[in-house]
Order: sequence, then C-alpha cells, then structure tokens
Amino acid sequence: MSGVAKSRAQALSEQLVKPRQDPGQFEGIPKIPTIAGDSTGQRVKGKVVIITGCNSALGIGRASAHLYARNGAKAVFICDYNTEHLETHKRELASLYPNVDVHAKKFDAGDEADVESVVNEALEKYGRLDVFFANAGISNLPQRILDASADDFMKTMRTNALGVFLATKHAARGMLTTSKDKEFPGGSIIGTASVAGLRSNAGATDYSASKAAVVSIMQTACYQLTGTGIRCNAVCPGIIETGMTSMMYEAARARGTEKKIGQLNPLMRGGLADEVARVALFLGSDEASYVNGQAWAVDGGLSAGHPMVPGKLA
Repeated sequence: MSGVAKSRAQALSEQLVKPRQDPGQFEGIPKIPTIAGDSTGQRVKGKVVIITGCNSALGIGRASAHLYARNGAKAVFICDYNTEHLETHKRELASLYPNVDVHAKKFDAGDEADVESVVNEALEKYGRLDVFFANAGISNLPQRILDASADDFMKTMRTNALGVFLATKHAARGMLTTSKDKEFPGGSIIGTASVAGLRSNAGATDYSASKAAVVSIMQTACYQLTGTGIRCNAVCPGIIETGMTSMMYEAARARGTEKKIGQLNPLMRGGLADEVARVALFLGSDEASYVNGQAWAVDGGLSAGHPMVPGKLA
C-alpha cells in the first residue's frame, strides 16, 4: 500500500466508518435522513475555531468571530498581524459570550512558524481543531500592470496565497488529530478569496491573482484530503464595507454618492461583513457537511453575469 493510500486508510471520516442510522418511518414512509445535527440549535457547538485577519473593526474576521461564538464554539482564536483592536475584540466577545474561550494572537499569515504555533496551541489546549477560517488578506491600491512592481506582487501573494496554503497545511494536520472528545478526523477549512478571483476587472493584478490562487488551493486540497472528512471551501466577497474598502466608502459618502456603490450587481448595493460571515459560519458548521471544493460568491449577484450600466440595455 502506498504512503498516500495508507494515510487515507488511517484517517477516515465518521461517515465512512459508521453505517448511516435508519431514521425510522412516519406513516409508512421513511423519515428524512441527516448527517448534521438540529439546524435550530447552536451550529458549531463545542468546536474549536481559528480565524485570521481579525483586527479590523469593520472586518469579516471580527464579524465571523462573533457568529462562531454566538453559535456555541468552545474556543475562538482571533489572529492578526496588526493588533490595534484585537484585545478590544477579545473583551467584547468575552462580555457577550462568557462560556467561550477567546484567544487573541499576533500572527503573520505568511510565516509558517506562526501558523504552526497557533494550530499547536489549539491542539495542546483542547485536543482538537474543527474550523480554520483563513481570512487574512491585503490589497495594494489598484495599479496597471505596467506600473506594478514585482515586490508588490510577491508581498500580496505572500499574505493572500501563501497564507492560505500554510493555513490549509497546518489546519489539516490539526483536524486529523482525534481525542476522547473527537473520535473521528474532520473539519472545515475556509479561505477568503474574492469575486476578483473569479472574474477580471474587480481588482489589481496582484490581488486578483492571489485570490484566484485561494480558490485553486481550496479545490486542490479537498481532493488531497479525500476521505478524511476535512472540507475545503472558499468564500468570494464582492464589494463589502470593511477596513480594506473603508476609504472608498468614506470618499463616496463625502461626495454624496454612496448609493452608487454596488450599482452593477442585481441587488444594487454594497454588502456588510456580517453577510459574508454568515456564509463562513454555514461552511464551518456541520450543516455544510456535503459542501466541498466550492467557491461561494457573496457579491450581490455581480459574478452571475456581465457588468452592465442600469438602464443601458439595448
């Protein structure tokens, strides 16, 4: 047996090991079979979660931390290279969700030692890792490729693409770890890509290339983790009001043109970090138990068609 085949045989998910339970019947017809638990309850109860890119007060990372904590996570690690707001976020989460362990960590997404360290800490403290949301990302101001530098390109790729690669590598290792509280391997790895990784003209070359790489890493990794119960998916936000886009929003408000933001998508508005975080919550929960290798656009419909100016159809 090859090394790859042997590793797969040693790390099979619960669904591949245990036969599916008979759900019983109602008036002669079978009840609906399920994999996930009750969808009206806490959706990530008892899970250990790592989220990167959490410093921004307006960011997807912070919004996601709140949703995971609100939905019963056992522990949430909030990580960022910038730490201006991290301790404030930690205090806020602790005040709202006192039963959740919150850990704030200074963290460089493109540094393998940092990524390995936070995964090891989760395993040492809790003996398990269930969700890794690789959300950290940077963007340079949009530039023509003629004006962009190789250094800028590689700086963006280091955080946005290498960061997700490292998160996937070490998160998978953590999610293969089992314990008395986690009998079988499994988990959810989520990478923040972008609509710019799906379609052109939504970002600069370095940013767009890095986000396309996130989609590819998630789709490739899900096959390399075949049979382990570890799911890998990307979320692809459109125009969302975050720390990264705050300058655009502030300038539009100053000009009185805020309502023009997002006008090219069918919802004709920009989005909120919470709207992306809710998709990340779903992907991290057992409710998404059959969602794997996907790039979920959260963009108001922008990537569903070709951009057009409202009222200008032939």
